[in-house]
Amino acid sequence: MSRTTITLRRLSALPLLVAIGAFSGCATTGGNPDDPLEGYNRAMFGFNDGVDKAILKPVASGYKAVLPGFVRTGVSNFFGNLGDIWIGVNNILQGKIGDGASDFGRFAINTTAGLLGVLDVASNAGLEKHNEDFGQTLGRWGVGSGAYVVLPFLGPSTVRDGFSRLAVDSYGDPVWYVGNVPTRNELYGVRVIDARAGLLDASRLMEEAALDRYSYLRGAYLQRRRSLIYDGNPPRERDPDETSNSTSGAGQTELPSKRP
Repeated sequence: MSRTTITLRRLSALPLLVAIGAFSGCATTGGNPDDPLEGYNRAMFGFNDGVDKAILKPVASGYKAVLPGFVRTGVSNFFGNLGDIWIGVNNILQGKIGDGASDFGRFAINTTAGLLGVLDVASNAGLEKHNEDFGQTLGRWGVGSGAYVVLPFLGPSTVRDGFSRLAVDSYGDPVWYVGNVPTRNELYGVRVIDARAGLLDASRLMEEAALDRYSYLRGAYLQRRRSLIYDGNPPRERDPDETSNSTSGAGQTELPSKRP
C-alpha cells in the first residue's frame, strides 16, 4: 500500500467528521448530549467489534502467547520511544516547556543508551513518560471536543480528536516517514498488534463486567480524554441541577461551562 493511498484514505474520513460536526451542532437528542449520533456510532461500534473478534484479537492473542514478556516490552518501548518526539512537540505547543524538554531528552537517551528505545533507560533516570497528542493540544487551547463519534477501524473519538488524528497526528509519527513501503506497513501492523495485545486483559474484564459495552466504552473514553487534557486534574463539571437552580433565581443567568 503506497503512502499516497494511505493519505487518501485518511483524508476521505475528514468530510465525514466535518458533516458530523455540523450535524451534531443542531441535532436534538433525548439521550446523552455528548452522543447525538448514537445510532450511527452503535452500528460502527458493531462493525469494529466484528473486525476485532475476527482478526485483531486472535492475532494479538497468538502474539502474546508466542513472544516472551520481555520481548513484548521491548517492542512497546520501541514504539513508545518514537512517540516521544511528537509528545514533546505537543507539550511545547501547550506551553509545558519543561515537559517537552524532558520528552526530547527521553528520546535522546533511549535511542542511544536504550538501543533504539528497546530499553526504557530514561524512566530509570527519572524522566517521566508523558501522553500528549494534537487533540489534547486543541483542548488546552479551548477547542471543544464536539460530538462523540466512532471512527471506522480507529474506534472511539470525538470530532476534534478524530480530525487531529487524521489530519495532524499521523504526520507527527516517525513511522510515516519510513521510505520503504513494505517496512513501513510492517511497522504499522506490529504496532497495532502489540497495542491490542496490551489491552487483552482489560477488554476481557470489560466484556465480563459491562452490560452495555458501547456505553461503557463511550464513558471511559470521554472521561479519560478529559483527564488527559487537564493532566489528571480536570475542573469539576457543573451539576445540571445547579445550573437549573441558578437560572431560576432572581433573574440571574449562569452560562454553562465549556466542555473540553
